Amino acid sequence: MEGNTDKLEEIPMIDKNEIRKQFQRHERDTGSSEVQIATLTKKIEALTEHLKANKKDKSSRYGLIRMVNNRRKLLDYLKRTDEASYRKLIADLSLRR
Repeated sequence: MEGNTDKLEEIPMIDKNEIRKQFQRHERDTGSSEVQIATLTKKIEALTEHLKANKKDKSSRYGLIRMVNNRRKLLDYLKRTDEASYRKLIADLSLRR
């Protein structure tokens, strides 16, 4: 069983503090929609690269789908509540919308 783990490529870690600094609304902001969406976007990008190399990793694919759905809900909420912030975030993260 341990021999199989050598073949799997590690999922790269993301620097949440750096993302937080870039997208936070104020100094102590850690959970605003913008920060959550940016963090999820970086995780999605990292997991997508992992899945390109490890096509049979079904549990990670399931996690990716959950993250994409969660980000979609947060983006819909942000668009409903603060459209200017939504448009800026979409441009900064270069998301298709």
